[in-house]
Amino acid sequence: MSVAGLIRMGDSTLVLGQRLSEWCGHAPALEEDIALANMALDLIGQTQLWLGLAAEREGARRTADTLAYHRDAWDFRNLLLVEQPNRDFGVTMMRQFLFDTWHLNALTALTEHDDAEIAAIAQKSVKEATYHRERSSDTVIALGDGTEESHTRMQAALDRLWPYVGEMFSTDTDDLTDMNGLRPAFYAYTDTVFAEATLTQPDTDFAHLGGKTGARHTEHLGHMLATMQVLPRSYPDATW
Repeated sequence: MSVAGLIRMGDSTLVLGQRLSEWCGHAPALEEDIALANMALDLIGQTQLWLGLAAEREGARRTADTLAYHRDAWDFRNLLLVEQPNRDFGVTMMRQFLFDTWHLNALTALTEHDDAEIAAIAQKSVKEATYHRERSSDTVIALGDGTEESHTRMQAALDRLWPYVGEMFSTDTDDLTDMNGLRPAFYAYTDTVFAEATLTQPDTDFAHLGGKTGARHTEHLGHMLATMQVLPRSYPDATW
């Protein structure tokens, strides 16, 4: 079992959880503010499980906290999709929908993993991911098939983020499951949602790669980590 695979799962939920937390106090409505904060907490909770198991398995005296707060951007193995900036609410929800659809499929596959601890984390997380996908799907449909303004923004968000989808299905021996095998279910679901949302899926197979292998990240990750890590790096020996 690859520790790198655990870190990939944990890093993606960590980075997306941090991105969603940036909406706290700034969302367009109180209900959305609370919902995004709760989704962020769910993802951070999953991060603790993935990175905690990774730290235990690697045996290097690190913890989930040190993996989260004391690595530099080039050491992260998250999907490039999740490090993309929030920009506006439409981009945030489209990013969430694309991730949620992949994430739920990946977790569902991992519930049957041969490793009992991996399967247990997936079984716990899949319940939260099911709600996340339901909510982001409903929002994409409502905004896509809403006003002319909301439709235009959602189509622009889809066009902007689609090139990051392909990385989710690139797979190697470090992955905890065959990610490429998740592709048909992903497209079947997104096709249905985009049809209801009156959105047009981009006709391109181009994919940005490198986030999950650490080969490259966008400049956005470093800026985000600088904010996320400033307190534990400034006071490395601090305890609650």
